[in-house]
Amino acid sequence: MTVWQADFYKRPLRNLEGKVLWELFICNIIGELVYQALSPQSDVNVEWLVTQLQVATAKTGFPDAIQVFRPQSLTLFASAGQKLGIKVEATRRTLALKQKLQERALQYPQENNYSGENYHPIALDKPPPLPLSENLWGDRWRFAAIGAGDMEAAFCDRAIPIFQMPEEFLPLNLSLPSTVAIPGVVIDGGRKSMVLARWLAEVQPVALNYIPGAPDGLILEAGLVDRWVVATFEDREVAAAARIYQERQEWSQGLHFLLVQPDDSGMTYTGFWLLKSGD
Repeated sequence: MTVWQADFYKRPLRNLEGKVLWELFICNIIGELVYQALSPQSDVNVEWLVTQLQVATAKTGFPDAIQVFRPQSLTLFASAGQKLGIKVEATRRTLALKQKLQERALQYPQENNYSGENYHPIALDKPPPLPLSENLWGDRWRFAAIGAGDMEAAFCDRAIPIFQMPEEFLPLNLSLPSTVAIPGVVIDGGRKSMVLARWLAEVQPVALNYIPGAPDGLILEAGLVDRWVVATFEDREVAAAARIYQERQEWSQGLHFLLVQPDDSGMTYTGFWLLKSGD
């Protein structure tokens, strides 16, 4: 399967007429350059992008998918992909692309058309976290943990309607010792268990992080830049458990899980997501 990772956005560059330049940058999942091109901001549109993608595919063939992490360019790629019959996937996990963009940013100051403006190649504006709708609230929630060596056996053979355990996140593939505790959050959804799980599948969870404050909170990172308040709390014992939860993520390379179930009987699971912070 051939996957490209692509970005198309303004850069700290200007042409001879002083117009801001946008750069199309495409690499594969191991960071090899596939194609790049510059366009004045005034010429940026779907037709221009389609033409450039046609040039790129003429050289290398069509990819099975193009991964995009930047919301501002997603619409352009989605429209161009539809015209060319290429699947476009919105995902934060474009690690090779983000690394190449950071390397590319170091080159701009050396170019004659460098504008000198502040530029952060992979930074995205994130909206404030939104509260969950009342129709999604479960009965209760709690912190949990499971040994890295037990992760697959505990969940892979279960009939879980909504299940996401990416192969690249498996503890074995991250070279995690089997004794490392993988932290997680378990939500007993009761009658709303399936409604909550389906909503989570729709928003595409990325990470679930503890954020200290007044009150403390659990913030769900989802989609490209979306954020949701899963829970808030002021109880000292819960806050202590939350700190342990976040500390365990440091030992697990950011790996953690979210489990939704109807109740705490352990008989039935509704949804499971293996997540990873820091990507």
